[in-house]
Amino acid sequence: MRKISFCLSLSFSFFLLGFVQCNLNYNDALAKSILFFEGQRSGKLPPSQRINWRSSSGLSDGLLAHVDLTGGYYDAGDNVKFNFPMAFTTTMLSWSTIEYGRRMGPELQNARAAIRWATDYLLKCARTTPGKLYVGVGDPNVDHKCWERPEDMDTVRSVYSVSASNPGSDVAGETAAALAAASMVFRKADPNYSKLLLSTAKNVFQFALQYKGSYNDSLGSAVCPFYCSYSGYKDELLWGAAWLFRATNQIYYYNLVNSLGADDQPDLFSWDNKYAGAHVLLSRSALLNDDKNYEQHKVKAENFMCKILPNSPFTTTQYTQGGLMYKLPHSNLQYVTSITFLLTTYAKYMKSTKHTFNCGNLMVDYILGENPIRMSYMVGFGHHFPKRIHHRGSSLPSLASHPQTIGCDGGFQPFFYSANPDPNILIGAIVGGPDQNDCFPDERSDYSHSEPATYINAAIVGPLAYFAGSWN
Repeated sequence: MRKISFCLSLSFSFFLLGFVQCNLNYNDALAKSILFFEGQRSGKLPPSQRINWRSSSGLSDGLLAHVDLTGGYYDAGDNVKFNFPMAFTTTMLSWSTIEYGRRMGPELQNARAAIRWATDYLLKCARTTPGKLYVGVGDPNVDHKCWERPEDMDTVRSVYSVSASNPGSDVAGETAAALAAASMVFRKADPNYSKLLLSTAKNVFQFALQYKGSYNDSLGSAVCPFYCSYSGYKDELLWGAAWLFRATNQIYYYNLVNSLGADDQPDLFSWDNKYAGAHVLLSRSALLNDDKNYEQHKVKAENFMCKILPNSPFTTTQYTQGGLMYKLPHSNLQYVTSITFLLTTYAKYMKSTKHTFNCGNLMVDYILGENPIRMSYMVGFGHHFPKRIHHRGSSLPSLASHPQTIGCDGGFQPFFYSANPDPNILIGAIVGGPDQNDCFPDERSDYSHSEPATYINAAIVGPLAYFAGSWN
């Protein structure tokens, strides 16, 4: 335990000494990181819609199953609704709001709206048909062969679900976590809605617990390789139980958390692997209240930090020459933002390091332009940002400027393969990011580096609110 604490002390000192006084506008970045979600909306758009080159879409979603599954978010640059990453997005937006809502200022209302756009849809998925949880709309194998606006979609809108005979403990566990976390966001703002979210979260979690199995096996090519649950479903059960315990403080979920504890040693946190997030969430009581019942989670959280932080003798994490945490080649910034959220939140819990972030976390600053090529990886932030992102709606002309339908194949030659900048700026979108050499080609076809995703953005909202609040 002493070694681990020493490791954290060394590593957090590195972060503190590594800071330079900078002029990044975290308030602007926070506002744009939340605005991005309006560009990902599916369903009938409200009069308050601020990204005005988008229009209503997916208005018949659910029709093939004779249910209403309109709403929710498209996951990334395509036109598919994958509930597994969408639910994680919702959990992280909710966690950000729970921890940092007081630092969000006027953006708190927009953060709640972003969460509610997802939870309204997730409630439909969970409550429409007894014994069934809908987990996605749109055939990804067909959709990914097309380059068309969501408003023009003419591909089959297949509906996917899990049930007792075709279980999905992973997606159900994450859905329960999302609804439970969101219930805390709306506890004072909308008590009745909060109660609905929490009661639904409990039911969905019991479904996940009672009918164990991975949705990989139940849905096959509809979710794999796109969003396979590679880590299995045990992490989602722990994650869901942890959030339900946080939301209810009921001994039932406390006992579940203890029974679901696994001998895991993660060194990343993502839409797929939730162990590290669960341990940081559960370590809160140990750190803030000195509650020894959560000591094992505190130890695991500290082990995780020691695998992440530079200068730690136990680190397993590589960093680029420019200082960026580098985990995996495909969409590396998804891991950077998720892990940065845990770093910031754990530091917030630790009294000894609570006030160490005076200028901003190095990873956040890197994303916002403090890097070797001075590229802001948030679209619309700063003067130098990605201009050719892998995103259908952004790269194709809006309905207002091009009212004629653009079919499945119609968007490739004149738009996808064009070297011209995107006609529509998806403000706030964070792309997959640079390679291991800090290089970024800014090519639309390079989806590993140029595609934005909801879960990349969701995890950075909290740190941005933290730093914006610190400057304020």
